Amino acid sequence: MITFLVWIILFILCWPLALLALVLYPVFWLLTLPFRILGIAVDGVLGLLKGIILLPGRVLQRR
Repeated sequence: MITFLVWIILFILCWPLALLALVLYPVFWLLTLPFRILGIAVDGVLGLLKGIILLPGRVLQRR
């Protein structure tokens, strides 16, 4: 009987949190989108710099 009451209390307390999470997740996703795009751009620039720096070693290594 006590387990059933605990489940009822949990259901009553947690459904608003679940609905709040469903509503706020798209907002959070939109707010973090610019940071993800910036991360992709920075990763590309760093990859380009790495390629430029390591290019002479690759050219000399093949000979």
